[in-house]
Amino acid sequence: MRISAQMTIVFAAIFAAICFGVAIRGFMSLSEIADAAQLDDARGFAWFWAFLGAIGVAFGAVSFWIVRAEKDETGG
Repeated sequence: MRISAQMTIVFAAIFAAICFGVAIRGFMSLSEIADAAQLDDARGFAWFWAFLGAIGVAFGAVSFWIVRAEKDETGG
């Protein structure tokens, strides 16, 4: 299965939105945790999802750059 560069941008945006949503929900729920060990684990979990969201944004940006460079190269 081949995925076009435009479709990669869409997939990356969806992936990043989901990851950032999980990260935000994780950060918002930190105040409900009383145990210090669980708090550290939850904070790490939220930062991990934020990192995954950043990876999604990076892949989307690279795909956007490829699409734009290809259009400039072909003149269309």
